[in-house]
Amino acid sequence: MSKVSNPVVIPSGVEVSRNGQEISVKGSKGQLTISMHSLVDMQQEDGKVSFVPLKANDKSATALTGTFKSLVTNMMTGVTVGFEKKLTLIGVGYRAKAQGNKVGLSLGFSHPVDHQLPEGITAETPSQTEIIVKGIDKQLVGQVAADIRAYRPPEPYKGKGVRYADEYVARKEAKKK
Repeated sequence: MSKVSNPVVIPSGVEVSRNGQEISVKGSKGQLTISMHSLVDMQQEDGKVSFVPLKANDKSATALTGTFKSLVTNMMTGVTVGFEKKLTLIGVGYRAKAQGNKVGLSLGFSHPVDHQLPEGITAETPSQTEIIVKGIDKQLVGQVAADIRAYRPPEPYKGKGVRYADEYVARKEAKKK
């Protein structure tokens, strides 16, 4: 039996509801909704949620079944625990400061960079060279972290730039005469 057909146990304090093709997951940290694909069906019983393809021999329906199982599992994790991404700034004079729904960045440009955070995302700066992006939507947290990293991605010669905390940057040797 494949792992896709295994049901997902709904954690305590989480409410999963379905209204037509809309799946809504509500927990202590907030509420998330997703629109389900027409090739996938959700079945809820005894505190468990399972997903089944509507066309048994269709490869795309089977793939979408696993995708929606993963998406709903991430939604359940998000509304109970939440997600976070850590970024580090490496470089002389590189600093960050969270100010409400903005992150002010000084990345060696001639001007400061202010990144506007979308609704539902918060940022913390425990030190001047660390940024922690938090939220309940895994995709949105990752996208905001990627947007901040895109201002100054790490370069391979000196390693300067904005990188994920667990990212390894392969260093290159400088050209020799």
